[in-house]
Amino acid sequence: MTNLLYIGNKLSKKGKNVTSIETLGNLLEVEGFTIKTASSKSNKFLRLADMLYHVLKYKNETDFVLIDTYSTFNFYYALFVSQLCRFLRLKYIPVLRGGSLPERLKSHPKLSKFIFNSAFKNVIPSQYIKSSFMNLGYSNLICIPNSIEIKNYTFKHRNFDKCRLFWVRSFSEIYNPLLAIKILKALQDEFIEATLTMVGPDGDGMLEKARNLARVLEVEVTFTGKLSKREWIKQSEASNIFINTTNFDNMPVSVIEAMALGLPVISTNVGGMPFLIEDRQDGLLVEPDSVKAFTYAIKEIIYKPTFANTISLNARQKVEHYDWQDVKHQWIELLQ
Repeated sequence: MTNLLYIGNKLSKKGKNVTSIETLGNLLEVEGFTIKTASSKSNKFLRLADMLYHVLKYKNETDFVLIDTYSTFNFYYALFVSQLCRFLRLKYIPVLRGGSLPERLKSHPKLSKFIFNSAFKNVIPSQYIKSSFMNLGYSNLICIPNSIEIKNYTFKHRNFDKCRLFWVRSFSEIYNPLLAIKILKALQDEFIEATLTMVGPDGDGMLEKARNLARVLEVEVTFTGKLSKREWIKQSEASNIFINTTNFDNMPVSVIEAMALGLPVISTNVGGMPFLIEDRQDGLLVEPDSVKAFTYAIKEIIYKPTFANTISLNARQKVEHYDWQDVKHQWIELLQ
């Protein structure tokens, strides 16, 4: 039996979105791995201390330490945890989540090497991140895509009599939620009947800014707050277009889920998105932070329903390959 210590942000009970430490962690546990996790502390510095404490506490009964690695402040969690693992001679595996990690490699090359050069393996969810690492000389890489349990996502053909936009993410600046509200305003200014539902918790104060912008622009937006997976899937049934407005991205599970549900996806052409979506084949890619580009793409969807349903069906067929029943074999091979 393989014993794992999974380090990441386990904050769903503190009002944040569920992250892979809970989803992937639970799936691995079902496959027979023994898993300890850290941390659920709200305070960032207490969270880091708790992560390091767990490494020390379980050092004699841990075969691998998995470390969710992001490109923002959480990058430093991976730095400190990985160096403690090196000191204790524990095998650690960074799981690279952050969409702007390629920029972090360039801006902090020495710190990046401390983390990634000594890893047992670096798990890369997307070819985008993999190519960036390879271009900078890293070789201990394995590409294991983010996964979903496809059985939980019922494909639905949509009608496009009206424009019903759906947005899912935490309200953080890097995900550019304000753009979604500006898009709604632009559509309504063109006398297109449009609605917008935004699902997710506050990340860095952007939720209140989004509410304020909706008031200033005099558009009605449905802000649901954080919803469970089942709740937001139910909520999505009334929508017919998924918009991903992010400025940085890797391989977002929310977009994979939208593709599985039959929602045609319009996304910014940033980070790993071109590696997930083939433009005009299984989604539409547009330039970032552009109201004009999004509104043009949205009009193409609602005025060409046959095209919209074709890319939706192609998207569903693509993401069926991200089903956990397929992806799990790569994790099992790596960890055993």
